[in-house]
Amino acid sequence: MRNPTRARRADARAGMCQRLAESEYPSGDGVGGEDRVRDLEAGSAAAGDRRAAAERGTRAMTVHIIEDDPGVGDSLAMLLGQIGHCARVYPDAESFFEAPPPSSSDTVIVDLGLPGLSGVQLIRWINGLKKPPKVIAITGQSNRNIMEMLGDEQPAVLLRKPLTEELLVSHL
Repeated sequence: MRNPTRARRADARAGMCQRLAESEYPSGDGVGGEDRVRDLEAGSAAAGDRRAAAERGTRAMTVHIIEDDPGVGDSLAMLLGQIGHCARVYPDAESFFEAPPPSSSDTVIVDLGLPGLSGVQLIRWINGLKKPPKVIAITGQSNRNIMEMLGDEQPAVLLRKPLTEELLVSHL
Protein backbone atom coordinates (compact mmCIF):
# COMPACT_ATOMS: atom_id res chain seq x y z
CA MET A 1 0.00 0.00 0.00
CA ARG A 2 1.30 3.43 -0.97
CA ASN A 3 1.92 5.94 1.83
CA PRO A 4 -0.02 9.14 0.91
CA THR A 5 2.47 11.45 2.65
CA ARG A 6 5.43 9.89 0.87
CA ALA A 7 3.55 9.96 -2.42
CA ARG A 8 2.76 13.65 -1.98
CA ARG A 9 6.39 14.44 -1.18
CA ALA A 10 7.62 12.39 -4.14
CA ASP A 11 5.17 14.24 -6.39
CA ALA A 12 6.39 17.58 -4.99
CA ARG A 13 10.02 16.62 -5.68
CA ALA A 14 9.10 15.47 -9.18
CA GLY A 15 7.29 18.78 -9.77
CA MET A 16 10.31 20.76 -8.59
CA CYS A 17 12.59 18.72 -10.84
CA GLN A 18 10.25 19.50 -13.73
CA ARG A 19 10.37 23.21 -12.89
CA LEU A 20 14.15 23.04 -12.61
CA ALA A 21 14.30 21.66 -16.13
CA GLU A 22 12.35 24.64 -17.49
CA SER A 23 14.17 27.77 -18.54
CA GLU A 24 12.41 30.53 -16.60
CA TYR A 25 10.24 30.56 -13.48
CA PRO A 26 7.62 33.15 -12.75
CA SER A 27 7.53 34.51 -9.25
CA GLY A 28 4.30 33.29 -7.71
CA ASP A 29 2.38 35.06 -5.03
CA GLY A 30 0.71 31.96 -3.63
CA VAL A 31 1.89 30.03 -0.65
CA GLY A 32 1.42 26.45 -1.81
CA GLY A 33 -1.38 24.02 -1.25
CA GLU A 34 -0.84 23.31 2.42
CA ASP A 35 -1.66 25.14 5.63
CA ARG A 36 1.82 24.24 6.90
CA VAL A 37 3.33 27.15 4.98
CA ARG A 38 3.00 30.39 6.90
CA ASP A 39 2.76 33.46 4.71
CA LEU A 40 3.69 36.33 6.97
CA GLU A 41 3.28 38.95 4.29
CA ALA A 42 0.15 40.48 5.82
CA GLY A 43 1.17 43.87 7.12
CA SER A 44 4.89 43.27 6.68
CA ALA A 45 5.16 44.31 3.06
CA ALA A 46 2.65 47.14 3.09
CA ALA A 47 3.51 50.32 1.25
CA GLY A 48 4.70 52.00 4.45
CA ASP A 49 7.07 49.11 5.21
CA ARG A 50 8.43 49.19 1.67
CA ARG A 51 9.03 52.94 2.06
CA ALA A 52 10.80 52.27 5.36
CA ALA A 53 13.03 49.72 3.62
CA ALA A 54 13.84 52.25 0.91
CA GLU A 55 14.70 54.89 3.52
CA ARG A 56 17.14 52.45 5.15
CA GLY A 57 18.72 51.82 1.77
CA THR A 58 17.48 48.24 1.53
CA ARG A 59 15.37 46.78 -1.26
CA ALA A 60 12.07 45.17 -0.24
CA MET A 61 12.00 41.56 -1.42
CA THR A 62 10.40 38.23 -0.75
CA VAL A 63 12.43 36.08 1.62
CA HIS A 64 11.64 32.36 1.73
CA ILE A 65 12.62 30.82 5.07
CA ILE A 66 12.93 27.03 5.19
CA GLU A 67 13.31 26.27 8.90
CA ASP A 68 11.90 23.33 10.89
CA ASP A 69 11.93 25.19 14.23
CA PRO A 70 8.74 27.32 14.24
CA GLY A 71 10.19 29.75 16.78
CA VAL A 72 13.26 30.47 14.65
CA GLY A 73 11.22 30.72 11.44
CA ASP A 74 8.65 33.07 12.93
CA SER A 75 11.33 35.21 14.59
CA LEU A 76 13.20 35.60 11.30
CA ALA A 77 9.94 36.43 9.51
CA MET A 78 9.02 39.07 12.09
CA LEU A 79 12.47 40.65 11.87
CA LEU A 80 12.38 40.70 8.08
CA GLY A 81 8.84 42.10 8.11
CA GLN A 82 9.92 44.92 10.41
CA ILE A 83 12.57 46.00 7.91
CA GLY A 84 10.12 45.93 5.01
CA HIS A 85 10.44 42.47 3.46
CA CYS A 86 7.77 39.88 2.73
CA ALA A 87 8.58 36.59 4.50
CA ARG A 88 7.25 33.11 3.78
CA VAL A 89 8.09 30.33 6.21
CA TYR A 90 8.21 26.64 5.28
CA PRO A 91 8.78 23.84 7.84
CA ASP A 92 10.64 21.61 5.38
CA ALA A 93 11.98 21.41 1.83
CA GLU A 94 8.96 19.48 0.62
CA SER A 95 6.62 22.35 1.60
CA PHE A 96 8.89 24.80 -0.19
CA PHE A 97 8.68 22.68 -3.36
CA GLU A 98 4.87 22.72 -3.22
CA ALA A 99 4.85 26.53 -3.50
CA PRO A 100 5.67 28.50 -6.66
CA PRO A 101 9.46 28.70 -7.11
CA PRO A 102 11.31 31.81 -5.98
CA SER A 103 12.33 34.46 -8.47
CA SER A 104 15.94 35.51 -8.98
CA SER A 105 15.26 38.71 -7.00
CA ASP A 106 14.17 36.75 -3.91
CA THR A 107 16.36 35.47 -1.08
CA VAL A 108 16.10 31.96 0.36
CA ILE A 109 17.22 31.24 3.94
CA VAL A 110 17.79 27.49 4.44
CA ASP A 111 18.42 25.64 7.68
CA LEU A 112 21.03 22.95 6.95
CA GLY A 113 19.50 20.56 9.50
CA LEU A 114 16.09 20.10 7.89
CA PRO A 115 14.13 16.88 8.40
CA GLY A 116 13.51 14.82 5.27
CA LEU A 117 15.23 16.40 2.29
CA SER A 118 18.36 18.05 3.70
CA GLY A 119 19.21 21.72 3.52
CA VAL A 120 22.31 20.85 1.49
CA GLN A 121 20.20 19.05 -1.13
CA LEU A 122 17.78 21.97 -1.23
CA ILE A 123 20.63 24.45 -1.76
CA ARG A 124 22.04 22.27 -4.54
CA TRP A 125 18.65 22.28 -6.32
CA ILE A 126 18.16 26.02 -5.88
CA ASN A 127 21.63 26.72 -7.26
CA GLY A 128 20.70 24.59 -10.28
CA LEU A 129 18.01 27.05 -11.34
CA LYS A 130 18.72 29.01 -14.50
CA LYS A 131 18.34 32.26 -12.51
CA PRO A 132 18.79 31.23 -8.87
CA PRO A 133 17.85 33.47 -5.96
CA LYS A 134 20.37 34.43 -3.31
CA VAL A 135 20.79 31.63 -0.74
CA ILE A 136 21.76 32.04 2.89
CA ALA A 137 22.44 28.82 4.80
CA ILE A 138 21.94 28.86 8.57
CA THR A 139 22.80 26.27 11.18
CA GLY A 140 23.35 25.74 14.86
CA GLN A 141 25.65 22.77 14.27
CA SER A 142 29.28 22.50 15.29
CA ASN A 143 32.02 23.18 12.72
CA ARG A 144 32.73 19.45 12.48
CA ASN A 145 29.09 18.61 11.75
CA ILE A 146 28.87 21.45 9.25
CA MET A 147 31.87 20.11 7.33
CA GLU A 148 30.37 16.60 7.34
CA MET A 149 27.01 17.88 6.07
CA LEU A 150 28.41 20.17 3.38
CA GLY A 151 31.31 18.14 2.02
CA ASP A 152 32.36 19.93 -1.16
CA GLU A 153 29.07 21.89 -1.39
CA GLN A 154 29.92 25.28 0.13
CA PRO A 155 27.07 27.83 0.15
CA ALA A 156 27.93 31.43 -0.69
CA VAL A 157 26.73 32.60 2.73
CA LEU A 158 26.77 30.40 5.85
CA LEU A 159 25.62 31.93 9.14
CA ARG A 160 25.72 30.32 12.58
CA LYS A 161 22.80 30.48 14.99
CA PRO A 162 21.99 32.43 17.02
CA LEU A 163 21.73 35.10 14.33
CA THR A 164 21.91 38.81 14.93
CA GLU A 165 19.89 41.36 13.00
CA GLU A 166 23.02 43.16 11.84
CA LEU A 167 24.64 39.99 10.54
CA LEU A 168 21.55 38.78 8.69
CA VAL A 169 20.71 42.17 7.18
CA SER A 170 24.29 42.61 5.98
CA HIS A 171 23.87 39.51 3.78
CA LEU A 172 20.46 40.35 2.25
